[in-house]
Amino acid sequence: MHLSDPLLSSLVGGTFWGVSGSLTAYSSKKIAREHDPAKVRMMGALGALIFAAQMINFSIPGTGSSGHLCGGVLLAVLLGPHRAFLTMASVLLITMPLFC
Repeated sequence: MHLSDPLLSSLVGGTFWGVSGSLTAYSSKKIAREHDPAKVRMMGALGALIFAAQMINFSIPGTGSSGHLCGGVLLAVLLGPHRAFLTMASVLLITMPLFC
């Protein structure tokens, strides 16, 4: 189901794309310094788990939109904020063309 037009203006959407791009670059630089292959594998496994958990959808009455489970906090606790951000961004980028 598509996001209803009144929920998000083009200005707000564009602003968040810019902020997300900046945070992605920043998080990538922070992670590149650490070089921990075990955490990279964990990012992949947890990303797959979160992707599957997001398949549980529920409708939001009166909006024409739907909500779903999201594992951002779980990722942040297990991976740290920078790895969690990149994992969640990857999950959302994969989900977006498949379901929008």
